[in-house]
Amino acid sequence: MKLSNELKAFEERLGHRFKRPDLLVRAVTHSSISSATRPDNQRLEFLGDRVLGLVMSEALLAADTDAAEGQLAPRFNALVRKETCADVARQIDLGAVLKLGRSEMMSGGRRKEALLGDAMEAVIAAVYKDAGFGVAQKLVLRLWGDRIATVKADARDAKTSLQEWAQARGQKPPKYVQISRSGPDHAPVFTIEVQLESGEMAQATAGSKRQAEQTAAQSLLQTLGA
Repeated sequence: MKLSNELKAFEERLGHRFKRPDLLVRAVTHSSISSATRPDNQRLEFLGDRVLGLVMSEALLAADTDAAEGQLAPRFNALVRKETCADVARQIDLGAVLKLGRSEMMSGGRRKEALLGDAMEAVIAAVYKDAGFGVAQKLVLRLWGDRIATVKADARDAKTSLQEWAQARGQKPPKYVQISRSGPDHAPVFTIEVQLESGEMAQATAGSKRQAEQTAAQSLLQTLGA
């Protein structure tokens, strides 16, 4: 199989040339365009999630030999969560080479966080199957870069930090209320409001409830100076 010029350029951005180009093609094929002769990337995504997890587990243990499991777990979650994978995907412009169905293309699929994060995991699995764990590990560590070294500061997500802020002041946990939901089923947009018992609140809009909640919590934390 010969790769298109776009995928060859992506190989350069990724930093890995595939001996089995079919693996890369599959890794960038979304279920919205898959067929009996064109398998999608979901199975690779499943594998890539596990490869990424092992790479990050080893990296965190090596980076801090004294950290307890309770300290390592939130750091691990910060490094492997979908938002981080999507951020790395944007770094190498993975969205530009995704193979999508018409509906996904029309709804901005190349920019969707969940779709990018899934595809990044699939690409990791493709590299693993193409060249083995050692090569995949080096690639992941290079692409994630200083995120590993700085993860201590990013280990607690905004919702966790806001809940701890409220509890430290004797308040009930923050309440998240869905204000609105718009857009088609395949590309919904949610507006979420986070409310504190003491009256402070903030709103955010995103393509998933989880992201809207996180963004709202972050906005409120900034308002509180926390």
